[in-house]
Amino acid sequence: MGDIEIARSVKLKPITEVAQKLNIDEEYVENYGKYKAKISDKLYEKIKERENGKLVLVTAVNPTPLGEGKTTISIGLADGLSKIGKKAVLALREPSLGPVFGIKGGATGGGYAQVAPMEDINLHFTGDIHAITSANNLLAAMIDNHIYFGNELKFKKVVWKRCVDLNDRQLRKIECGLSGEKNIVPREDGFDITVASEIMAILCLSKDIEDLKKRIGNIIVGYNEEEQPIRASDLKAQGSLAVLLKDAIKPNLVQTLEHTPAFIHGGPFANIAHGCNSIMATKMALKLGEYVVTEAGFGADLGAEKFIDIKCRTLGIKPSAVVCVATMKALKYHGGVEKEDIQKENLQALEEGVHNLLRHVDNIKNKFGLNVIVAINKYVDDTEEEINLLKTKLEEKGIELSLVEAWGKGGEGAKDLATKVSSLCEKETKLEYMYDLEDSVQTKIEKVATKIYGASGVEFSEEAMDTIKQIEKLGYGNLPICIAKTQYSFSDDPKNLLCKEPFKIHVSEVNLRTGAGFIVVLTGKIMTMPGLPRIPSAENIDIDENGNIVGIF
Repeated sequence: MGDIEIARSVKLKPITEVAQKLNIDEEYVENYGKYKAKISDKLYEKIKERENGKLVLVTAVNPTPLGEGKTTISIGLADGLSKIGKKAVLALREPSLGPVFGIKGGATGGGYAQVAPMEDINLHFTGDIHAITSANNLLAAMIDNHIYFGNELKFKKVVWKRCVDLNDRQLRKIECGLSGEKNIVPREDGFDITVASEIMAILCLSKDIEDLKKRIGNIIVGYNEEEQPIRASDLKAQGSLAVLLKDAIKPNLVQTLEHTPAFIHGGPFANIAHGCNSIMATKMALKLGEYVVTEAGFGADLGAEKFIDIKCRTLGIKPSAVVCVATMKALKYHGGVEKEDIQKENLQALEEGVHNLLRHVDNIKNKFGLNVIVAINKYVDDTEEEINLLKTKLEEKGIELSLVEAWGKGGEGAKDLATKVSSLCEKETKLEYMYDLEDSVQTKIEKVATKIYGASGVEFSEEAMDTIKQIEKLGYGNLPICIAKTQYSFSDDPKNLLCKEPFKIHVSEVNLRTGAGFIVVLTGKIMTMPGLPRIPSAENIDIDENGNIVGIF
């Protein structure tokens, strides 16, 4: 059976029962049908004095184009912890429609390690991302409306883009205002994918609705003739945007196929945004569970770095343990094997590709100072020779390994990982950030590039350097950085998988995000609006005569 058929074959518990497992009073549960609920943001006030549970971060090697099953491992681990008698809670991101209809497919795990109802979660869910899209585009409309009616704020440059939650390369750069109406001002514009919108980052980093409103007001939407910033608050937009987001800010509660509670809330990409679920969901989960399993998108060079340098800083927390996920096919892919051959045994390529895994592990253990274990998402065609080679390489570095079969066995297939993770959580850990907030913007970028990516240095475009100077002149140089980079390589070149030769990171553009509270750094040829692949998943998604959705994986 495929993922969707497996998910459909399992009888879910009413979401009220799942909430009861966490001792959440009924007054804080807002049902969205039988199997989904919003949890009131007022719950945190009631439980905030409780001791936090152990936070477990799941990250990964640089992935292949189809991903390595990081979410599957996260879900399997939570179910595995439940199997060994621990009170576990998941805190994950919401899927974006871009990948669902694009190349990667759904993001609710796989096999018997899934969150459900998977079709709902992968599609419209509780409408959070649509609310973010509406809020983003209302702000865009208010900007152009202000300019149309006389431009009292004297906009010279608009930096706020529109967005849509789909992959559509045609919208990366557009001309708007071409109707020819009197007073309308044509200009160049563009779209981001919704999960790259600053509104998404704000939703995920806000502590409550008041913090959300304040952050929205701080958004810089353009610059005037004196090159001074114009904010959303200057347009009096923060109130109406907050109204659109009043329900979206509340964490969503669902369940795994084994009925482990799962908060799924917020969905910023990790290659073009900060890649973590919401602070509100994480804070709530930490007060409700003994162990909270969360993940950070793509490889540890992107997701884990931003999780630590942005989210952990904001929330004032640190992971008790980190799981670094890999597959044999990903390691062979990073050993130089073509995509079509990665399922064939190739010990030489595997040995070469292990270096990618070891670099991530070294970063987590020796740069960030955290406890780490490697989890192999095991496939049926992985051979004993490959497994033994990997075990030997990791043993040489003193790194523990767990083979996980959560896809086929659910929590039972992750009990070994769960046992090892719970032991790892008891060990002393520290947390080192990659840079100080007082460092210059350029120094922050160089520290991440050299320490985490292993680059020999950074080359900045003239435009990027001009923006950095402007950011520091405006007094925002002490913000953390959010580097947008390809997920496929430590470098900014998606084809440079081995990274054997010295390489530099090329910074093309820098954007100030005062609402989110970080500085976005675009490298290489990264785009904030992805495109569809030659054969998108959308071609295979359908609804049958019985009303069942098919083709989502």
